[in-house]
Amino acid sequence: MIIPPSPSHSLSFTQKSALKKLNVNRTAELEKLLETEHLKIQNKKGIENSVLGVMSGSGDFKWIGAKGKANSSGVEITTNTPFFIASVTKLFITASVLRLVEQGKVKLGKPAADYLPEGLMSGIHRYRDRDYSSEISVMHLLTHSSGIPDWLEDRPKGGKSMVDQIVLEEDRLISIPELVEAVKNSLQSHFPPSDLEGKKIRIRYSDTNFQLLIALLEHCCEKPISSVFEELIYRPLGLSSTFHPGQDGAESIERADFWVAKKPFDRPALIQSFRDLYSTADDLLLFFRAMISGDLFEDPKTVEWLGKKWNRFSFPLDSVAFRLPSWPIQYGVGMMRWELPRIYSPFRRIPPVVGHTGVTGSWLFYCETYDLYLCGTVSQLYQAPLPFQWVPQLLAKIEKLTV
Repeated sequence: MIIPPSPSHSLSFTQKSALKKLNVNRTAELEKLLETEHLKIQNKKGIENSVLGVMSGSGDFKWIGAKGKANSSGVEITTNTPFFIASVTKLFITASVLRLVEQGKVKLGKPAADYLPEGLMSGIHRYRDRDYSSEISVMHLLTHSSGIPDWLEDRPKGGKSMVDQIVLEEDRLISIPELVEAVKNSLQSHFPPSDLEGKKIRIRYSDTNFQLLIALLEHCCEKPISSVFEELIYRPLGLSSTFHPGQDGAESIERADFWVAKKPFDRPALIQSFRDLYSTADDLLLFFRAMISGDLFEDPKTVEWLGKKWNRFSFPLDSVAFRLPSWPIQYGVGMMRWELPRIYSPFRRIPPVVGHTGVTGSWLFYCETYDLYLCGTVSQLYQAPLPFQWVPQLLAKIEKLTV
């Protein structure tokens, strides 16, 4: 279970000493790390920019760096340039659902269909001639234990996945009812909804789960998801640079492109269809600190849901699963837990982190061992695994600065 230190709590002597040592060379060392890593990957498979952010749990120390160009016009990226955070958005969705739980509007163990437009869940989960659609709870969606196929990555028999089609398609908006209908008509469910009280819960990553949670938030709050986030997250925390593409006023905001290989993904309607956010490193760090500390919630104990039980993704046994988060990542309630396996670091244990990554090489993590928040991106669709290379290096560097 996550039991994070709250920013309002006093730091221990050990934490203060570590933070003091970290502050000694913080800017030079982190700048050097970002410069070195960016030079290694610059122009590799279309990587044009890198962003890295670090903040202490107390908020006394924060550093953000940015390198490279923000867009195909050659404009330099800055620490204030919003970038596409992809599935890191799932943390915002999770936080919003938990806020509705606090307000008594949603119960995690209840069927998700109770909180969705009539008919949306009907027939979405059929497995071996049985329809499990009415048995899928809100918790099943949050923990990826529903067995519902992924609308983007799963392939219909003899066909292409939606993500493969999207790269080739003309720009268009895909609604949640439309993508849900595609799942119902074309894709096979992977397993029955897991017994959440059982010892072993089966999980498989599926973006469909969180598209349904977006629909749940919109239905329960009777407003678009951008307004839900504004009310439940942005306004309480004072976030000023986080937004959905397509929302009012968003088109005038200069932002970083994300690339697919060597080309920027210039499909604004399709980007809007993912329902993921643009944000800055500063906003992400502030948001996640408030979420992990419990300050975002009316009851700070709400945060304990996030680490109530961690379940490990299985090792990928099919080609589709290799493109999805899998072993050795664990998943809790709307959040990943990840630790570098000892086989890859036999002489030094790299501490675990919790948070989320995105398909564009974006990440937002908290490391309890060092009481640090970490975020970043490389804005490249084909570099989703890169955070799992960078974060251990960053933690190893921090360890040297604090020993």
